Amino acid sequence: AKADGVDLTVETCPHYLTITAEEIPDGASEFKCCPPIREAGNQDLLWQGILHGTIDAIVSDHSPSTVDLKRSGNGDFGLAWGGIAGLQVGLSAVWTEARRRGIPLDTLLPLFTTGPARVAGLADAGEIVVGAPAHLVVFGVDDELRIDARALHHRNPISAYDGKLLTGRVRRTWLRGQSVYDASEGGAGEAPWLRRPPAGRLLSRGTA
Repeated sequence: AKADGVDLTVETCPHYLTITAEEIPDGASEFKCCPPIREAGNQDLLWQGILHGTIDAIVSDHSPSTVDLKRSGNGDFGLAWGGIAGLQVGLSAVWTEARRRGIPLDTLLPLFTTGPARVAGLADAGEIVVGAPAHLVVFGVDDELRIDARALHHRNPISAYDGKLLTGRVRRTWLRGQSVYDASEGGAGEAPWLRRPPAGRLLSRGTA
């Protein structure tokens, strides 16, 4: 369709690039999402789409849920809440799988930055250039990160990534040039940045 000039965009999410249906235990409804996570062969095709430029953006599709809703139905996927909370671990998870496949980080970065910004119509977002908003991150590409759902900064302590050992960790983040996260500042109960007032704001097309 793109080759024919159809005006469309294509996105995928971290869980489709990093988790396969074969590894999901029976009744583990924390993995429920829509569309469902599919087999390894389908995941390989998604990675081909990234390498060929078919996919424009990797987005978190962050879909939080309480533990009770996510596990309602006692393993019945039809009754459980759908969606995966992927905002905090998405970059680390995708980088872990990309690295395993021999795909360099600079192949991924546009899909997390300028790609989503272009789709959303956010001027200058995702770029490091004079005049652009200083939204920056320090990412430790070799840092190991063991996911503990109870230690995540999501409100609800449940995650499809719980227990996974990932490679790559966000060390520090700046929003419009102001430091808003520093992993060296301690755990969830003591980190000073958790006590600061929220610094984000709603963005609309043409702004960043």
